[in-house]
Amino acid sequence: MTFLYPWVLALIPLALWLIRRRRDRSSVSVPSLSLWPDKESGKARYLWIPMTLRRLAIICILISLARPQWTSQRSLDISEGIAIQMLVDVSSSMDMDLKGFADEKTSRMEVAKKMVSNFIAGDGKTLNGRSGDLIGLITFARYADTRSPLTFGHDALVQIVEDLQIQERPNEDGTAYGDALALAAARLKKLDELKHGDFQADIESVKSRVIILLTDGENNSGAHLPQEAAGLAKEWGCKVYTISLGDSSFAKTNALGDETLTAAEKLLEHISNETGGIFRKAGDYQSLLSVYAEIDKLERAEFSTRSYEVQSEWFWFPLSIAFISLLAALILEATILRVVP
Repeated sequence: MTFLYPWVLALIPLALWLIRRRRDRSSVSVPSLSLWPDKESGKARYLWIPMTLRRLAIICILISLARPQWTSQRSLDISEGIAIQMLVDVSSSMDMDLKGFADEKTSRMEVAKKMVSNFIAGDGKTLNGRSGDLIGLITFARYADTRSPLTFGHDALVQIVEDLQIQERPNEDGTAYGDALALAAARLKKLDELKHGDFQADIESVKSRVIILLTDGENNSGAHLPQEAAGLAKEWGCKVYTISLGDSSFAKTNALGDETLTAAEKLLEHISNETGGIFRKAGDYQSLLSVYAEIDKLERAEFSTRSYEVQSEWFWFPLSIAFISLLAALILEATILRVVP
């Protein structure tokens, strides 16, 4: 407890001395009280109460004028979150087998769903989850579809990922990741418009915008070329991470034994380099896990703690006591302790 004007407290002894001096001057001196019959009987014995209440009121008023304040230390955890658009290929080629979890053969689609789910919610081992981030989901075959807008509701988002199915209609099959990339960049750009809505505080904390593109083929459909979509992402401040998912047993190597990139993979690498992201290849579950783990470490929210003091005004408390005391004194003097001259 502190006082804004502590010097006011020095007036309390002075006020009490002035009250005592005034009372002494107004009293009548007598040589002896022995002739007074039972001077402490009846109401007379309580006449000191109103005077005491008035003194208490004066003391509390002076304390109130000194402005008592209660100072408390508080800390605020501030996180700079990330907005992430997950792009997942659902074309028919994602039905091809791949070495999955525990070296069991499974489809690329199932491996991708498992990995994306673990990236969002965490697997308790390698991936920590993205609990503080805005995450959206876009799938693409011949057309790009928004499966989930950017959301903090990750439980529902994981359920959507687990329910993804490969596009089996021939007229809707293809790979249009250029359209998906352009759509994702536009969604992230619209975050600026959402700052005026109900999630203003959460949106304000988003400091980074990321797109994670997972595909197993080359762009062969859609209205937007990948280079055009990458230009939009770069202009709108979106970092693009690209992942090429395929069977590593068919990878080509040069004379030195180093794995060479196909034309489709070079384009994905160009998109990542252009926007400040990275390109990686994955040929099975474990290699895909290492890719997502790398991205998970690169794109983490930054947390900081700010300490500050909160001062609460408590002048109202002694002022309330002063009001109650003065009111009680007036009521007593006007009723049961009334003195008739």
